[in-house]
Amino acid sequence: MAGIYFLTLAFMVAAAYFIGQGRASTLAGPAGTTLGAVHSLPAYHGMLAASAVLVPMLLVYLFSAPLLQRWIEAGALAAYPADVAADALKRSSALREIFNVVSGQHSGAISPELKQAAAYYSQTARSGNWLVFAVGLIAGLGGLAFVYHNIGVSFRARNHFERLILVVLWLCAAVAVLTTIGIVFSVAFETYRFFFDPALKGKPTVTQFLFGTEWNPQAALRADQGDIKTAFGFIPLLTGTLLITVIAICVAGPLGLFSAIYLSEYASPRFRTWAKPVLEILAGIPTVVLGFFGALTVAPLIRGWGEALGLDVASESALAAGLVMGMMIIPFVSSLTDDVINAVPQSLRDGAYALGSTKSETIRQVVLPAALPGIVSAFMLAISRAIGETMIVVMAAGLAANLTLNPLDAVTTITVQIKTILVGDQEFDSAKTLAAFALGFVLFFVTLMLNVIAMNVVKKYREQYD
Repeated sequence: MAGIYFLTLAFMVAAAYFIGQGRASTLAGPAGTTLGAVHSLPAYHGMLAASAVLVPMLLVYLFSAPLLQRWIEAGALAAYPADVAADALKRSSALREIFNVVSGQHSGAISPELKQAAAYYSQTARSGNWLVFAVGLIAGLGGLAFVYHNIGVSFRARNHFERLILVVLWLCAAVAVLTTIGIVFSVAFETYRFFFDPALKGKPTVTQFLFGTEWNPQAALRADQGDIKTAFGFIPLLTGTLLITVIAICVAGPLGLFSAIYLSEYASPRFRTWAKPVLEILAGIPTVVLGFFGALTVAPLIRGWGEALGLDVASESALAAGLVMGMMIIPFVSSLTDDVINAVPQSLRDGAYALGSTKSETIRQVVLPAALPGIVSAFMLAISRAIGETMIVVMAAGLAANLTLNPLDAVTTITVQIKTILVGDQEFDSAKTLAAFALGFVLFFVTLMLNVIAMNVVKKYREQYD
């Protein structure tokens, strides 16, 4: 039924556009001879008429469809005992069986209550869908009639349509802001439960979590596993995250910056046209592929070199993950830095040349300082991307939460532990599972601090060069 509704909606929107445009064209006279007397162009009248159909019909469907579904499900479950509707698992199972019977996919015997519920579901859904269709159709025709009645020589269709577009843009911006706020509050709520819910067993204090030096969220599930000590120390994860990120930015920073300088200042246009897209292909390689490359090529190579030098290198090391992650974020630094350098006014370069500066001196003393805010933003974006990476670390650095600054040891990161904790079917009533939300909450503040630092640097130097 939804397909019929939206096909009708598309047809009515198209028809409303031509009706509104045609009505305004008749006011403008033959071939627009009196067009100057009409406030808005016929196209604006058509778009306003189409909007008057689109908005009411969409609102009717968006608000009535969920309410109708709830009403149908509640009526169908009335055929079952009261405990079925009260229990979430039994409720979902019953609804699944009802839907299978209605769609003809049910196998096996059909109980009397299931048959009654399926009959109610099918009949009510059919009637309810047609009711929604009728209400939406009436709303769309009403909107079209209202606009059509108001179309005239002095009707400000352009103003009304642009005001509608402004409302739509504001709603889109509000959705983005509210989504961010919702994510923060949902993570903050579960983090509060992790630290302060008295029903949780084995939960740490805030101090133990932030300053603990041991991470082991796994508790003993059976008696024969012995006494497994549960620890929620955040420091090993933060150390591993920062260690791999530093290695990655030490690789991507110089390579990305120098390649951007070459492409923007030294390379010929012909070389630049194919070199920059080839460099940016790195950003399109899936991280799981880079993880395979790190685990099968880079890590064994580093281990072999270490053994040749007499060093003890883990099979999965922070150095391997950092090198591969650095390769991944090179395009973030290079592409953004290249764009920023190209945005520096040519007059600054010409002035430096007029004072006798060489090309390298101009780049070092004029171009790079002028582009510093954008370069800092590019580095911060690359660092944030490295901090949030998961698959490369899982495959190249391992899962061991070791508190070490040795890049040859196996380490893990915050995002890897979040992934590890939430893999599989989890009940969100244990300290182990809720620890993932605490990790995410702290990681949010770590990245927020990095962004604040970057914004302060950008603000300071932008005031100097604007």
